[in-house]
Amino acid sequence: MRKRRNHDAGFKARVALEALKGERTVSELAAEYGVHPTMIHQWSEP
Repeated sequence: MRKRRNHDAGFKARVALEALKGERTVSELAAEYGVHPTMIHQWSEP
């Protein structure tokens, strides 16, 4: 089983800001950064 990954605050902020810009879909960002789309949605919430 794979160990759980911890992402630093800077990484989360960078990905969340890209998602909020709306230039690319969350699915595209998730594939690029290797995270689940749900994680990006959670990081983008206020």
